[in-house]
Parts: sequence; C-alpha cells; structure tokens
Amino acid sequence: MSIKSPRAPLPKALAQPPSGRVLLLAPHADDDILGPGGTLCLHRDAGDPVKVVVLYNGIAGSPSDRYSPEEIRLLRQQEALRGGAHLGLDDYEFCDYPEGHFPGPAEFEVAVARVRGIVEAYQPDIVYAPWIGEYHLDHHVAARVTRAALGESKFQGTAWGYEVWTPLIAQRVVDISPVIERKTAALGEHKSQLEHTDFIHKALGLSAQRSLYLDKGARHGEAFCDLAKD
Repeated sequence: MSIKSPRAPLPKALAQPPSGRVLLLAPHADDDILGPGGTLCLHRDAGDPVKVVVLYNGIAGSPSDRYSPEEIRLLRQQEALRGGAHLGLDDYEFCDYPEGHFPGPAEFEVAVARVRGIVEAYQPDIVYAPWIGEYHLDHHVAARVTRAALGESKFQGTAWGYEVWTPLIAQRVVDISPVIERKTAALGEHKSQLEHTDFIHKALGLSAQRSLYLDKGARHGEAFCDLAKD
C-alpha cells in the first residue's frame, strides 16, 4: 500500500508582475517595503500607478521614551514617504488606526467600510495585502479587513497576499533582483525601526531564499499567494 504525502505546489516564476492599477494595503509604515517593495518598484518602473494605504499609526513599535506619540506618528509617516521615494512610490494614505488589538465587531466594520471606500474610489486592478496566515496580529487583522472589504465591494481584479513575519506557501514568486538595491535603500529610511531590529538583514534573507524558485541567475524574489486562500 502506497502512502501519498501532500507537497507544496511549485510556484510560478515571474520576471514582472501583471500590469494595472495597484493598491497596496500595509499594516505599518515599512511593511509596504518589507513585503512587496521590490514588486511595487517593478510596477512603477513599468508605468503602473500605485497607491499605498498604511493602516496603523506605528506608535507601539517605536522608541516612545524619546518621542511623544504624535512625534512618533509623524516620524513613521515621514520615513514611509522617504522610503517609498526610492521605489518610485509617491501616493500614500495614512489611516492612523491604533495597534495591537483585535477589533470588536463595530470597529471591524468601520475599518472594512473605509477600505471598501478606498477600493471603490481608486478602482484597482491588483490589490496587495498581508496573507491571512501572518502571525503578527495587526497583519492578520489587515488581511481579514481587506478580504471583507473586497467581498463587499464586488472587486473583480486580482488580490495577492504577501509575507512579512510568517512565510507563506508561494503560488508565485516575482524576481526583484534588478531592484534589490533600491529596496534595501528604502528600508534604510526606516531608522526608527532599524534601531531595535535589523529588518534589512531579515528581509534580504527571506528574499534570497525565494530566489530558489527563479532562474539560476536570480538573487532575490518576493513570494505571494491568493489573498482569498487560507
């Protein structure tokens, strides 16, 4: 009797993401770069419009002993704008939701309505958001809010989940080797976060592993799964 073991599917290797209007939902300022930053850069280089929406205010993950909460909030936004500039990103919206808790039903619905409004106003062809399996609570909530908002808006485009804290089972991997230096420079603008965690080292390690699925000359990739899939 033979026993069959399930195996992860071989992801599709992409030299370029699909073209179109792009909406990126980032839990925090820096997740837009840590997760799909290289892919967003490829979109912009190809002439695709990209809108970045940062959902949380970023106060909890910053050196609060040196700054007031308002100073931290503004600092995180400024770092996001400087980082995004390296990748050609200049359309940012900051929602300023408080971090670190699972929202109650009413709060969740308010967030869904706001994201739905953004989707309906911007009319993206492609949406990127954290994948549903992210361990980080804010990232997981962002995935749930986005999936609900897309369902309510009757979104007909493509929705991809990206990884930051928790590796996903990749369905597609984008080759970001040509823009990895720009992604690294963008991460370097988030100095408030680099003071306590070397995100550059960790992000490059993950993207290097993802290049296993690409052509032999590739050095870095970013992995994605369907946002609607668990």
